[in-house]
Amino acid sequence: MPLPPLTIYRHDRRKRALITPAGEIDLDTVPLVRASLDRCLRDGIRTIDVDLTLVTFCDCSGLNAFLHASQHITAAGGTLRLHHPPRTLALMLDIAGCEFLLLGVPFGQLSPPPGYAPVTTAPVPPHRSVPPVPPVPVLSGGAV
Repeated sequence: MPLPPLTIYRHDRRKRALITPAGEIDLDTVPLVRASLDRCLRDGIRTIDVDLTLVTFCDCSGLNAFLHASQHITAAGGTLRLHHPPRTLALMLDIAGCEFLLLGVPFGQLSPPPGYAPVTTAPVPPHRSVPPVPPVPVLSGGAV
C-alpha cells in the first residue's frame, strides 16, 4: 500500500501545538496543511510550531499557506514558527524576505541551507530544540 503524499501529526501542550507534516507539501496537499493550522486556531491554540524535518518537498503553495496562517494567527494574538524547513522552502523564505517565520529569526539573519551562498553574514541565534512527536496522524491523504 503506497504512503499518502502528506500526513500531518499534532501534539498539544496546553495552548501550544507542534504540527509535524510528513511528505510533500504542494498544490494537492496544501489543503491539509491549511486545515491543520486552522483547526489549531479553532481549538484555542495560539502558539504553533511546525517541524518540517519530515517534509521532502514544499512548493510556493506551501509557502503561501504558512504566510496566510501566520497572518491569521498573529491577528488572533498568537505566533507561528517553522522549524527545519527543506532547502527549497528555506530558499523561498530567503528570497521573499519571510525569515521571521523561522524560529523568530530577525529579518536578514537566516542561516542559509548547505551549499547556498549566504546573502548576509549576521550571526544566527542558537537553535531551540523541538520536542519529539509520537507518530499518530491527525490528517492524512491528498486533496481535501
